[in-house]
Amino acid sequence: MNKSQEKFLKRFLTYLTVEKSSSLLTVNNYERDINCFSDFLVERFNGDFQWSQVGALDIRAYLSFLNKEEYARRTIARRISALRSFYKYMVRENILEYNPFAKVRTPKLEKKLPVFLEEFEINELLNLPEQEGLGLRDQAILELLYATGCRVSELVGLTTVRLDLGNRYVLLLGKGNKERIVPLGNTCCNAVKKYYPVRSELMEKYNAPAHDYVFINNRGGILTDRSVRRILDKYITQLAISKNVSPHTIRHTFATHLLDHGADLRAVQELLGHANLSTTQIYTHVTTERIASVYQKNHPRA
Repeated sequence: MNKSQEKFLKRFLTYLTVEKSSSLLTVNNYERDINCFSDFLVERFNGDFQWSQVGALDIRAYLSFLNKEEYARRTIARRISALRSFYKYMVRENILEYNPFAKVRTPKLEKKLPVFLEEFEINELLNLPEQEGLGLRDQAILELLYATGCRVSELVGLTTVRLDLGNRYVLLLGKGNKERIVPLGNTCCNAVKKYYPVRSELMEKYNAPAHDYVFINNRGGILTDRSVRRILDKYITQLAISKNVSPHTIRHTFATHLLDHGADLRAVQELLGHANLSTTQIYTHVTTERIASVYQKNHPRA
């Protein structure tokens, strides 16, 4: 990609970061997917190219290349989506007159039903941490994940001022810096209250730089996404279940259990911070499938 074409990509990535408040991971994914298309165009045009050169035949050739290389449908769909957004931006900025990806169809994806924990499994998980030291931190992490259905990024980014234990609610900062209030139960509030003295002791012991993030590592620093995953992995190993469990599985569990107990779909959408109801509706398929399974196993004439 020559410098004149590269500058448009850089401007687009800046737009994603500043105006769309996209996460670093999202921006990196866009950059990688657009660069892959750029590499294809360099080879196709034997060197330099202009974004304005791309037409239907080039796109068809690119999709043929992706299929020939046996890329997964999900990867192809993501790349088309990234390029559609990139070209849409260039049209909006009057760099180009039209978006060649506007009418390109993305491959149909199989809807994978979310993995979740049964109520007895999540209860066993929540009973595993030791009630002292870092075990109290782990308990608070697991309780907050299940009590709020928050994303792991929302958990590690949570500050003390956003956690109101007296009024029992948390103000989560979600995708696109959108805020949402989620109520907290007594069990979760009590777990965080028990953890706070441990937090203070560790920060003082290791003379950690002052910060107001709720969850810390074993030396008083800010806890990372990866650390939360490691903490959860430790307890899942103890639980000895065959499911592939991540922090996001706890989010799925939160939503599924709410719907199982009669929660309104719109309310669950608000609690999860989903922009579209269709994203939340995947959980209705989970609960419907479970009902059908129970029927098949227990009805004498099923």
